[in-house]
Amino acid sequence: MASPSASDPQSPVASVPSAASDPSAASVRGLDLRLPGGVHALRGVDLEIGKGEIVSLVGESGSGKTMLGLSLLGLAPAEARFGGEAWLGDTEMCAADEDERRLARRAHAGAVFQDPMTSLNPTMKIGAQIGEAAASREAVVEALEQVGFPEPARRLNQYPHELSGGLRQRVMIAMAIVRRPSLILLDEPTTALDVTLQRTTLRLLRRLRDELGMAMLFITHDLAVAGEVADRAVVLYGGRIAETGTPRDVFTSPSHPYTAGLLGSRLALAGGDRDEELETLAGEPPDPRQPPPGCPFEPRCSFARAECARELPPLVPASRHGGSDACLRSVEIAPQLEEGARAARRSTAAADVAPKTDESSAALTVTGLDKSFRSRRHTHRAVASVSLAVPAGGALALVGESGCGKTTILRIAVGLERADRGEVAIGSGGRPQMVFQDAGSSLTPWLTVGALLEERLRGQGLDGEGRSRRIEETLTMVGLSSEVATTRPGRLSGGQRQRVALARAVIVPPALLACDEPTSALDVSLAAVVINLLRRLRRELGVALLFVTHDLAVARAIADEIAVMAAGEIVERGPADEVLERPRSDEAKRLLEAVPSLERTWT
Repeated sequence: MASPSASDPQSPVASVPSAASDPSAASVRGLDLRLPGGVHALRGVDLEIGKGEIVSLVGESGSGKTMLGLSLLGLAPAEARFGGEAWLGDTEMCAADEDERRLARRAHAGAVFQDPMTSLNPTMKIGAQIGEAAASREAVVEALEQVGFPEPARRLNQYPHELSGGLRQRVMIAMAIVRRPSLILLDEPTTALDVTLQRTTLRLLRRLRDELGMAMLFITHDLAVAGEVADRAVVLYGGRIAETGTPRDVFTSPSHPYTAGLLGSRLALAGGDRDEELETLAGEPPDPRQPPPGCPFEPRCSFARAECARELPPLVPASRHGGSDACLRSVEIAPQLEEGARAARRSTAAADVAPKTDESSAALTVTGLDKSFRSRRHTHRAVASVSLAVPAGGALALVGESGCGKTTILRIAVGLERADRGEVAIGSGGRPQMVFQDAGSSLTPWLTVGALLEERLRGQGLDGEGRSRRIEETLTMVGLSSEVATTRPGRLSGGQRQRVALARAVIVPPALLACDEPTSALDVSLAAVVINLLRRLRRELGVALLFVTHDLAVARAIADEIAVMAAGEIVERGPADEVLERPRSDEAKRLLEAVPSLERTWT
């Protein structure tokens, strides 16, 4: 990795100690990172992580969070060009060769990523995998005990596929801590977990920090998760730090307009009119191949003036709390931030926004559904005698812990799984369509967006001009320009790919749109965009929704009714507000108690 001189640090490098004896667990100084294709991923970032400190990195997709973490561990792409410094222990990772970086990681770092199945070797037993990083079998067992893994000595010979998602994540955490590193990188470690597993994992991480004294760099797009786990919050935007301070300061008294915008886009379990358009951040994040010369947030900021487009703002003491912000007008606009965020909210009358539901007909009727999965060792009953109906144009959210049967019902409804017993009836309209959590993996990478959409129009009796017109109309409906039709999915952002997946699903309007966690991997503003889009599709096309999510705030925002599942059965069902405000079942109460909440954290 080449190492040119640092460009444009946010604060003078000289103000940060540069000796290898730095008492911090890790630090970056004037870190500048350029990737192949002209991507300027990080632009002069300064950050210290104290020993035993948990620092959360938050911000939209593409803000530089993951690249900052990978740079600290020396895992950035081999072609990356660095400026500045990234210290892990006594090793400067930008200038070190691969052997030096590997030794530094082994001595000082651990890592836990979002999906354990992509990090764990499916052909190796978990004991052997942790053993590669441990000195002895006893150390493996001790690490598993520390992360709360049940009966570790007996289960060392299990393979990853034999474990639940929560236990696989504990195996990853055990691998990360077994050598007692000074720093653990956690990149979205709870995004794929249900709320109860998420809460357990966050408490586990705090306990491990308290007991073992390890520092943690926690990357997340969930502000409530960051508020619950971290000692310090760092908000990134356009490869630069926009704001930093304690989570309580940053998330209750934001000093930067971008932070205020993120908070305004956040969904809440209660409050607000469910028929109102959700607030979103206007515009798109900056193109990292052509970052603007001034403040990267200037094109989207309602407070911007001419100087904001010319001058790159340094980090200075924040106007509203004891941390720092990078806003030229921070002091001047401080009194207006909260009021401005409210004024920016786009609210529409309920009569114009509320989807129309036809209770006299059903888009989906499921009766007496049973489904079991069998292996050589045992049989798992995934769905047990479930009956439900979704009215035409209606929306039902299925919620519950991982493994409760939500996704199995979804897959049976669209014909991707066959039930053992029971009946599934679909109402009039196009055949059901499914939208997956990871839109990128569900879109054929070598086809253009136009070709992907045109595939769905076969058999519709349209000529070439008619197909082109339908494709353009559908892209416009989901908030994409017609130029996207000539682009392949890999060139699009995560939010754009999710909108393409929705366009493909509704270009021939289905009777039922089945959505499996379509917002869980999106940052808060993009999640709000997708929810607004789904509401619009219901309103304009009359599409019914069957929606699986582990985010109860998303369930409230999208659904007329919520069905709570446990052990393959529906244990509670009712209007969304009623289930969330007056839950009757123990399962619903437990889920609600586990939801991370900024308001609950500091009251």
